[in-house]
Amino acid sequence: MYKKFYGLIRNPFEVSPDPFFFYSTPHHCKALLNLVYGVVHRRGFVVVSGEVGTGKTLLVRCLMQLLRKNRVASALVYNPTISGLEFLTHVMNGLGFPPSPASTKGELLSRLNSYLMERNRQDLITALVVDEAQLLSPELLEEIRLLTNLETTKHKLLQIVLVGQPEFEHKLDSHQLRQLKQRVGLRCCLQPLNSAELEGYIHRRLELAGANSHSANIFLDETMPLIQFFSGGIPRLVNTVCENSLLLGFGHKQHLITSEIVHEVATDLHLDTFSYGAVHQAHR
Repeated sequence: MYKKFYGLIRNPFEVSPDPFFFYSTPHHCKALLNLVYGVVHRRGFVVVSGEVGTGKTLLVRCLMQLLRKNRVASALVYNPTISGLEFLTHVMNGLGFPPSPASTKGELLSRLNSYLMERNRQDLITALVVDEAQLLSPELLEEIRLLTNLETTKHKLLQIVLVGQPEFEHKLDSHQLRQLKQRVGLRCCLQPLNSAELEGYIHRRLELAGANSHSANIFLDETMPLIQFFSGGIPRLVNTVCENSLLLGFGHKQHLITSEIVHEVATDLHLDTFSYGAVHQAHR
């Protein structure tokens, strides 16, 4: 609706995780490199954690693209609140196996092992990626741990990536999951954007959305500290504030986003009474 008004060819602040808009901050770049390295070099378990809205799912989408380019077969589980049998069925379907609802867990494991052994003979890698890992039950985590028993004398046959919120890190550090923790080869944590990263993030998204040298400065410098304050540097909230600011600016026929517009948006979103930035800093 506002794209033509601001000289854009696409929406720069969609909240959906589109790899086209991936912005490589040091933390996000390190996390993506760790994920790819962990899978390609067969490190077994790789864990990435991050607060809600810090870009974990976008990271997963980028990872899946890179895995396909590297001939890595992969299955993505994005809703892990399922039973062990359902989980295995989902993994098999993700790897391209035809649906077989009548199969037992033992049959599925046997077929999966044969598939992984054959790919290993061809020197090909297979990966399982689980998003929202904080929702995994202890029973399902144990099922996942047991999948790492599928191995040769040299390395694991299935590389496993677990991506979740900070509470998953706490769960992983518990005594109950010490066997799983010992098998984790790499761990990293996504952080909110700092002030410099946030400014670069906003300008980069505008640029990718088609902004020219004039429209790249739609957001005045005075708005950056406000967006940082109200969003706490959380990319999803940054997108929400910026998207609503563009809509409001368009409604007022203002080509430049001012601090007044950002303040009004924050009020509408109730971010003025609940500063996510302040709360996030208090819990760090």
